Amino acid sequence: MVQEKQTRKRSPEERAARARLLESLVYEMWDGKPVYYAGYKEVVSGNKTVDEVMSSSLLQGILVARLVTRFMNGLSEEEWTVVTHELGVQFKKNDWRACDIAIFSTPELADQDLTKYAWIPPKIAIEVDTKADFTRFHSDFDYYQQKTTQLLEFGVEKVIWIFTESRKVWVAEPQKDWLLKNWDQPVEVLPGCLFVLDALVTGKKTGL
Repeated sequence: MVQEKQTRKRSPEERAARARLLESLVYEMWDGKPVYYAGYKEVVSGNKTVDEVMSSSLLQGILVARLVTRFMNGLSEEEWTVVTHELGVQFKKNDWRACDIAIFSTPELADQDLTKYAWIPPKIAIEVDTKADFTRFHSDFDYYQQKTTQLLEFGVEKVIWIFTESRKVWVAEPQKDWLLKNWDQPVEVLPGCLFVLDALVTGKKTGL
């Protein structure tokens, strides 16, 4: 006789702890449905820690730090506000996306509660790779395309994706063809504000 495998029921305390763990692993909310950090299942199963799936690589960290430094040194604080640390951009209740770097028009933030996710669309949104789990999407490209389109429709004027593995930059603007660039090509963020990723990584000056 084949013995049926029995699954042990979790106690109320275990279910509550699991719910709290899953909540801490939410990377974004898409119309009320969570998109978790990539690798979240391994955290739930006890094979990885929360920090392991949330952490960035050294290259990702260098790029974000040097881009933010460049923007803060090159842009007027009276005109522009540069924000980092996976900012939440909220479309509506239970519907928000994360951005590694966002640049806002400073005057437009006057009515924004700075203790909340941004309901004012940034002018520029920059992402270095992503930490999102793609399980609910058809492909990784489907995630990138959907998120980019949603940000543009929300009012973001330019979305820039930086991919460290392929060393490509994807630039998207409303009503324009989306452009794919190499890391040795200049990328315009705002008029008079550009970057070249190869130069940022090596620290070499390009004259831009």
